[in-house]
Formats: sequence, structure tokens, C-alpha cells
Amino acid sequence: MASPEPKRVPIPKNGVDYRGKVVLAPMVRSGELPSRLLALKYGADLVWGPETIDRAMIGTTRRINPHTSTIEFSRLPTSKIKNPALDPENRESVLYRIHPELEKGKLIYQIGSANPELAVQAAKIVAPDVAGIDLNSGCPKPFSTGGGMGAALLKTPDLLCEILTRLVEEVGKVHEIGISVKIRILETPEETEALVRRLVKTGITGLTVHCRTTPMRPRERAIRNQLKMIVGVCKEAGVACLMNGDVTSRVEALQLMEEYGADGAMIATEAEKNPSCFRPDAEGGPHEWRSQWKTVVTEYIRLAMQVENRWGNTKYLLNQMIPGKDTAHKSMTRSKCYRDVVKALDLQDVGGFMELATAVDGRLGIPPQESKAAKKARVRESQQEVEEKKVDADAKKAKRKSVADAQQDVKRVKVPEVAAEMPILPQDVPAAAALSV
Repeated sequence: MASPEPKRVPIPKNGVDYRGKVVLAPMVRSGELPSRLLALKYGADLVWGPETIDRAMIGTTRRINPHTSTIEFSRLPTSKIKNPALDPENRESVLYRIHPELEKGKLIYQIGSANPELAVQAAKIVAPDVAGIDLNSGCPKPFSTGGGMGAALLKTPDLLCEILTRLVEEVGKVHEIGISVKIRILETPEETEALVRRLVKTGITGLTVHCRTTPMRPRERAIRNQLKMIVGVCKEAGVACLMNGDVTSRVEALQLMEEYGADGAMIATEAEKNPSCFRPDAEGGPHEWRSQWKTVVTEYIRLAMQVENRWGNTKYLLNQMIPGKDTAHKSMTRSKCYRDVVKALDLQDVGGFMELATAVDGRLGIPPQESKAAKKARVRESQQEVEEKKVDADAKKAKRKSVADAQQDVKRVKVPEVAAEMPILPQDVPAAAALSV
């Protein structure tokens, strides 16, 4: 007798099934667009973008960059609103960037939220351009947990389930994409199981478990003794289950998936330094990295320039990918713009690199024409002008108030009534003589 087909929740029309996938994990800084595109190029089946806080996305403007054809969600930073002198050109910051062609059907947007209403508002903004929305319930860093987000949601399961339910009903069903969640294991298997059983009933299509507790750091080995139990609970509900933690290559991911029964696996820190880790061994696998790193780095720089990636982020990733002992690493660290790094890595002869670098540097305004000292002086002068104007305004306001108070006091003064004066006879006037009868 044939065994019954395993239960599976329906995958929405515009969504994606996580089963059988080896994916790029959500990482701040390492999950920006060029990193995602490079991971896809080397074999990642899906890519998670970096966690983006709900309040940051709310109020952004969606635009198509005419130079890159990418979708950009941007806004003016609060610092520039408060002090326009920081940037006279009033340039907006790009919070999230998507490649609509290369990432179509493969990008999962991860949201950070501790508020169902804000989560829905933010998710609706990006939902038409992604294949799924993932709620971050596993980040242990203070910037996330401090606001009740990330791993802090594991301590408020009612709120966590409410956010997921609202996202499923108001975003997932409306835009026909899947909603998923990423968690960490709890202290005991019983606690983890109770939480997972609640989560799979919210309507989600996928759940990722990072096999570490909240206090654990990446250097500590992942704990997989709860993984089979979590996989079992997810399969009972028909929800795809991905594993995360100490997965370093596609080959290892597939082996672990088979061992623990997981539907898929995430690769995180290994992909920062070696994006080729997603390749199967037949295509070179991750082992060619030591001898082929410059090929991968060259491709990363090309992608970064093509999408006009923020220079600071590009330099950070190059610092991870270029071997520290190589002379190219030291040259790269001195670079201040794309033209510099093209020269530092001796890529001037690569077709179109220098022309593209020059154009991108110009549009990004790097390196700044104004020195740091000059900028500080200009900003300080601007702040002094603002303070002086504020002092003048306060003084004028105080003066107007003083005058108004004085006028009000005058109105309140009561003038005493003057008694009618009796006529006073002169002292030297003799009294009238008595009349004789």
C-alpha cells in the first residue's frame, strides 16, 4: 500500500516553495543587492535580504533608477532633515534595492517588527516586488531586541503569532506571496515544540530555525538536537522547514538536510567571505576559493558598480572576501572610491571597468570633494547660525510676551475713585452778620 502524500500548505501564485533549496541567509551588510546577485550567480536557490525595520520602510519612495534599472526604496535621513547642512544636495538614502529581473521569484524580504500594524504597513510597500515576506524572530543583537523585535519576540509568543497572522491575512493573501518566520531554539525542547506548534497554525508557508539559543554567539557550535523534532512538527502542518547554523557549502547543506529531514538550508557567514560556496562540487565547489578568489572579487566589484552600491558597504564586503595576507588587501583598504579599488586590484584592463567606476563615483559623489575638516567647519558654522537664529527668535518671543504681560497688567490695575471735594471757604472771610428782627 502506497504511503499517503505528505501534507503541504498551498504555495501562493506569486510565492515560492522553500523545499529543496539552499539559500543565502539574511545578514545586515552582507545581504545587500550585489551580494545577493553574486550568491545567485554561484548557485543559491533563493536569497534573503537584510532585516529592514518596519518604521524605516514606512514613508519611503519607490523609484526606478534610470542608470541601473533597479527598484529603490529611499528617503531623506532624519539627520539631514534636522540639519540640511550635512548635505547641501539633499540626497536621499537608499534603504532597500531590488533587481527586478535577476531576483524575480527568488528574493525574500525580511522585516523587523514588534507591532502588527506597522509590520503590515511596511510589508505592503515591498510586497509587489518580492516572492515572500519573512519575519525576523531570531536576531539577538540589541538594535533589534531592544525594540522588542528579533529574538525578543520569542518571549512574547502571543505578539509573534499576531504579527504573523496579520501578515498572512493582510499581505500574503492580498499579494499572493508566502509569509514565513525565522526563529532560534529555546532552552528546552518542550518550549521550542510548544512555540513551533503555535507558529505553524498562523498560515505561514515556511519556518527557518537557527540552531542556537538567543545568548549564543556565532563562534559557538550550532545545537542540532532539537532539529528533528522541529522538522517533524512542521511536516505535520505541511510547512517547509529550513535549517540555519554552521552550514558552509551546498554539499554540506544537502548532507544535513538528508540527515535531519529538513526541507532546506541557509548559508550565512561562509557566504560573506566565499560567495562561491553555493556551487556544487561538479562546478568547482567552495574549494577553489583559495586560488580563484580574485575571479569572484572581480565579479563582485562589477555587480556593485552596475547597481551603484553604497561604497562603504562594498568596501566592507571586499574586506571579507580578499585574503588578509594578500598584498591586494592592503591596497584595497586605502581605496576611497570605485576608481581607487579598480586600480588597487589592477583591474584597469577589464573591459569598461574604469569608465564605469568613474561614472558611478560621480553619481555617488565619492570621494567627497570637501575635506572632512572643511565639512565639519561648514556644519559647525551652520549649527551656530541655527542656534543664533533660535536665540534671536526666543528673545523676540520673550520680548513680545513681556509687552503683552505688561499690557495685561495695565488692564488689571483699578483706578481709585476720587471723592467729590467740598467747597472750602477762605479763612480770612468774616462770618456773615446776624440779621436783626
